[in-house]
Amino acid sequence: MALEPIRNRRIYSQIADQIRDLIASGVYRPGSYLPPERDLATSLGVSRSSVREALIALEVLGLVDVRVGDGVLVRAIPPAEAQGDSLMRRVMRLTRPGPDPELPVALDLDVEIPPFALLQARRLVEPEAAALAARRATSADIAAIEAAFAQNVADNRARSTTHPGDRMFHIRIAQASGNAAFEQFMILLLGHAYGGMFRRLQSLYTTAEMITNSESQHAAILDSIRAGSEAGARDAMIVHLDMVIDVFLRE
Repeated sequence: MALEPIRNRRIYSQIADQIRDLIASGVYRPGSYLPPERDLATSLGVSRSSVREALIALEVLGLVDVRVGDGVLVRAIPPAEAQGDSLMRRVMRLTRPGPDPELPVALDLDVEIPPFALLQARRLVEPEAAALAARRATSADIAAIEAAFAQNVADNRARSTTHPGDRMFHIRIAQASGNAAFEQFMILLLGHAYGGMFRRLQSLYTTAEMITNSESQHAAILDSIRAGSEAGARDAMIVHLDMVIDVFLRE
């Protein structure tokens, strides 16, 4: 058993799963040290930051001891019932975050974000998510984006007013970026039903031309991701979101 290049989303989880399996198979035994971060990153074809996240996850589960300046010591063999499970699911069960009682803020997932605030936030994040998707997307990721685009086209033909395919298209791109923060950000913004403000803005200002342009722009984004063009995906997403903002701001 040896390390294999990482190609899918949720990179740190897949790295941690591989290292866990190597520990379970006896390649790395309790009391031994794992290879240095830099060597692991080279073997796996990933960044050192992803390796470090994986090692921290393994430490949370008690399998290794991260010793800054010394190395990573293997502490235990994972129990048999944990060896076939996704490590990320186990970590999340142990460390599931909630609202921080030390901060005077409320976590309200039902609040409606004003339409232009939502679009401005998307304009900052989505071009980079699309660029990362062009770099990292697997064939399964691209198939998921294609399925969402097909639904988007079908929704347009059916004159949908809620556009689930459109929203899923953008969520799938964020998922394909391999960045869990981008994914959760887009799910937070687009994963709930359209609020009253957005629905009214949409009904007042959406035109047939906007729908046609949006569809062709989505196709251009998809083409760039398929081609692995980071600059193309970034630029195509900028064009698309700027068009949406311009249409909703027209007089």
